[in-house]
Amino acid sequence: MNKYQVLLGTVALSASLLAGCANTDQLSADVQGLTTKVDQLAGEVSALRSEQSKLAADVQEAKSEALRANQRLDNMATHYKK
Repeated sequence: MNKYQVLLGTVALSASLLAGCANTDQLSADVQGLTTKVDQLAGEVSALRSEQSKLAADVQEAKSEALRANQRLDNMATHYKK
């Protein structure tokens, strides 16, 4: 009886594995959908990186202009006499 149960379990497991492998169309469609989403996200990340680098350059330019303006104000204050 024990051998019969092991044999029956093996057959059931084999059938389950084969049935699971037979449905590759749905798996392929899912993988294709995920690949499309990953490509889309990669494009969005690339766009955000370029935008972030542009903003960083703008911030650096604003800082340098503010520093230059502060230096001019400091120079005006040192040259001003009553």
